[in-house]
Amino acid sequence: MIFQTNDLPHHILLIHMNKNTKESRQLEHISTTICSSSTDGSELVAREISDLIRSRNADGQHAVLGLATGSTPIGVYRELVRLHKDEGLSFKKVLTFNLDEYHGLEPEHPESYAAFMDRHLFSLIDIPADATVVPDGKVPREDVFAYCKAYEERISEAGGIDIQVLGIGRTGHIGFNEPGSGRDS
Repeated sequence: MIFQTNDLPHHILLIHMNKNTKESRQLEHISTTICSSSTDGSELVAREISDLIRSRNADGQHAVLGLATGSTPIGVYRELVRLHKDEGLSFKKVLTFNLDEYHGLEPEHPESYAAFMDRHLFSLIDIPADATVVPDGKVPREDVFAYCKAYEERISEAGGIDIQVLGIGRTGHIGFNEPGSGRDS
């Protein structure tokens, strides 16, 4: 689903990776919901994530989330924290895999994506530290491709991503993939 808000440029791309998800479609391959504000869109996305977590936990399974950084998902993370504090949403059976990290930055660096995730989500909920996986920005350059392959294998071993949260930037980029990037980038 793409949740687009009328107070641009906030677009939140929430991809259901679970093939059992049923959704109605008209002419497009991805259903689109237009919300009146970024707050409404963030709450809607957070509720989708909350429903997934609760459903998976009820089945005795963990939920696997793919997460992103940047200004777009901050409202989603804020709402997830509220759901945790006010409605008892537990993240104890959630695994997260982040999309990316800056190469060369220590996780403690204030500009690292690891620090961003800790500030906006991880330190504010009950998720176990070993259940949050942010790519290691300190991997030696010559080992990056092997590290990325191992990262993808780790996601596969976890059962794949159930929901992927992505922000769409002003230029149409998703992550560091700019418009026109190759399919395998």
